[in-house]
Amino acid sequence: MDPLAAFWQLANFLLPAFLLGAVAAALAKLTWRRELARAAWWRLARDAALVCTLVLVAGLVITGYDGRMATYAAMVVACAVTLWWRLSGPGRR
Repeated sequence: MDPLAAFWQLANFLLPAFLLGAVAAALAKLTWRRELARAAWWRLARDAALVCTLVLVAGLVITGYDGRMATYAAMVVACAVTLWWRLSGPGRR
């Protein structure tokens, strides 16, 4: 595999995590404006994307395949828990 193909392979692997993190953070900021007024969008997106990336890697290691629906479902749950943690859980800043 040449370097360009490897780059696109990695980018396509990580894209769902980054998109879910960004969209979920934006929707959380819109839904809970007052509660998340002091939280920067990029920090929420960064935290959610990081957790989603970890779930994707764990799903790849556990199942041996990329793109399993169980991995994507776990990614959505982990993203929601991360944003809840930042909104009203012990991780509130």
